Amino acid sequence: MAKTIAEKILSQHASRDLSAGDFAVCKVDFTFGQDGTSSIIIDRIKELGVKALKANFCMVIDHSAPSPSEGVSRVHQKMRDFSNNFGAEIFDIGCGVCHQVIPESGKILPGDLVLGADSHTCTYGALGAFSTGVGSTDLAIALATGESWFKVPETLKIIVKGKLPKGVFAKDIILSIIGKIGSDGATYKAVEFFGPVIDNLEMDGRFTICNMLVEMGAKAGFMPVDKKALSWLKLRTAKNKRFQIITADKGALYEKVYEFDVSKLKPLVSLPHSVDNIAAAATLKKVKIDQAFLGTCTNGRIDDFKIAAKILKHRKVHREVKLIIAPSSRAVYLEALKLGLVEIFIKAGGVIVAPGCGPCVGTHNGVPSDGKVVISTANRNFKGRMGNPSAFIYLASPATVAASALKGYISDPRDYF
Repeated sequence: MAKTIAEKILSQHASRDLSAGDFAVCKVDFTFGQDGTSSIIIDRIKELGVKALKANFCMVIDHSAPSPSEGVSRVHQKMRDFSNNFGAEIFDIGCGVCHQVIPESGKILPGDLVLGADSHTCTYGALGAFSTGVGSTDLAIALATGESWFKVPETLKIIVKGKLPKGVFAKDIILSIIGKIGSDGATYKAVEFFGPVIDNLEMDGRFTICNMLVEMGAKAGFMPVDKKALSWLKLRTAKNKRFQIITADKGALYEKVYEFDVSKLKPLVSLPHSVDNIAAAATLKKVKIDQAFLGTCTNGRIDDFKIAAKILKHRKVHREVKLIIAPSSRAVYLEALKLGLVEIFIKAGGVIVAPGCGPCVGTHNGVPSDGKVVISTANRNFKGRMGNPSAFIYLASPATVAASALKGYISDPRDYF
């Protein structure tokens, strides 16, 4: 029977033939936790009496890095102690966001089955892995057994065609898709992407789209493992490493097939307090902003910074706007320094914070005050996401965020292209 990518990967890891709707226990290739979830993982491991981990595991200190409080510092030390006791790798403060530093480290390969104690683990579908977020207790069970249970998801096929207009980027594509499918339109589904627009996207754009699949409920998603993906992987893995490329069979059964033509797509913005509440940036000129945030596991990569820097170069951020920039990893930070992007941001009036999640998740580094309006490159805008339920968060591409930071209100970035 012809199979989807999800069916193939889960069949392989269960060592038996599976189809959508089947339940199976599967061997897991890689797992991780971050500082918002690892404390519970460690507690569960101790409760289970585990002496040795049966799955590859690492931890990343990114949500509150560096620590903003003594309570968080205790969690960080707990993670470091666990790392020493169990031989688990840890990416400490300054390394960056888990969904950037883990792929950068070469730990994720096409065809892998990956569990992360973080909902945006679906990001690694850009590398052809079945990667999904789970709770801390589920992650601990996987560490204790080397396995986890799955219901094989139905798969949606999404074809993206046309020619991407100037000033429109991967973030606009995924916001458009979420706006049409809805925040629960792909619940517990896998998603496979096809089409010339996807083929032409660079890896940073593919990571952006896969990162936000959970915002429409998806379990996992897959980008093509083509020459671009293989080149990206070869730079980060052992020399002569052979990769398993898994593609859907001709005739694979999809629950639904969607086609999106982006030829007339405009820069989009997600309005408070739901990601699928979408409007064109050009229609929101009356929305005055107080803060702009460039970064996150969605749009804190080097291509995102290049886009923003083109707009910000030789210009100044509006006097009433605070622009905060957080590189997604140390490597991205160093590359941005090398390319002169950091200098552009600072001269424009931006503030650079340590690589990590801080402003996005609302732990520190830019919690807005009551009633303030933020435009962000993040992936979520529900109440309290940035640390204050009385603030208003709009989501957009790096270009739209940069343009809005300059003008002081939500702006169409095409004016700068």
